[in-house]
Order: sequence, then C-alpha cells, then structure tokens
Amino acid sequence: MTTCVFVQIRCKPGTTYKVAEDIALREIHSELYSTSGEWDLLVKLYIPDDHDIGHYINENLADVAGIERTLTTLTFKAF
Repeated sequence: MTTCVFVQIRCKPGTTYKVAEDIALREIHSELYSTSGEWDLLVKLYIPDDHDIGHYINENLADVAGIERTLTTLTFKAF
C-alpha cells in the first residue's frame, strides 16, 4: 500500500525550472506541475506505507538544490 501526498514547493528566485528538472530526474513523483501563486511547483507522490512520510520527503525531495520551502498535504480515503 501507499500514501498519496501533495507537496507544494517554493523555489529560490530563478531556480524553478532547474528544481523541476532535478525532481523529474529522481523519478519519485506521480505528477509534477508548475503553479501560480505563493508556490512554484506541486508534486504528487505515493509514499510506501512502510516509510515515514517526513523522512521520505526530506531524504528524497527536500534536499533538491534551489528549494526554499515545502508544504506537504496528506490525503485520506474519504469513501
């Protein structure tokens, strides 16, 4: 089983395309979008249930050069 999470990413000015490219090369995401507003990118991830979500994001995503801040939204089965 996996847990679906969405991670919004704020990039350092001028680094959004490089950050997106680096994330894409890691092949850890299900979907990756450029967004408008306070956040520059939106990443959809499926994290294996046997992994701690915080550790997984810190070890596989948050260390990408150019990321200034992240906001993670967990999802829950509604029905």
